[in-house]
Amino acid sequence: MDNETLTYTKALQELEAIVGRMQAPDCDIDRLSEYTAQALRLLKFCKTKLTKTDEEIRRCLEELNADTSL
Repeated sequence: MDNETLTYTKALQELEAIVGRMQAPDCDIDRLSEYTAQALRLLKFCKTKLTKTDEEIRRCLEELNADTSL
């Protein structure tokens, strides 16, 4: 899945699925590195999305505070 169609919710679902596969007793050790790399990509995506959203909310709140102090 590319970042253009990936949403935060889908990324979390994918992360949960990866963790489930990694915790399974029959986890394929040969794919563990692949699972880890994919999880890292998803975590970075989520972190970027959260940071961007946090910045947008802070800007909105600052704008709201500026408007109400007039």
